[in-house]
Amino acid sequence: MAAVCSLILVIGNPAAAFAMDEAALSETESAVAETEQKLTAVTLNEVAHSIFYAPQYVAIELGYFEEEGIDLTVVTGFGADKTMTALISGEADIGFMGSESSIYTYSGGAADAPVNFAQLTQRAGNFVVARENIEDF
Repeated sequence: MAAVCSLILVIGNPAAAFAMDEAALSETESAVAETEQKLTAVTLNEVAHSIFYAPQYVAIELGYFEEEGIDLTVVTGFGADKTMTALISGEADIGFMGSESSIYTYSGGAADAPVNFAQLTQRAGNFVVARENIEDF
């Protein structure tokens, strides 16, 4: 089932668009409190904060994780070695990093090696940048 996203444009008095009667407000507050109680805390350690993870950031901002019962905390590891260390030590529940980190950990004889279970991007997010123009590069 595809997710549907709606955008509401408020013209005029924005406060009027969000007005609720007291009963509706109380019901909404109860639903929010119930949802907050049922959220599962998950810490995700990403190797780097990147534009290539934009869909994840949008999903966080739009509350999709909360809708699924997940209280997501995103931490930037600043390197696959640090992200893997956080995963192995239990500081993180999920690590975003290249699959080679799991291979190195497994090859190193880890008793409980991490398992790759998803692919986030299909292409390397690398750019070649130079200060000066290089002819025929």
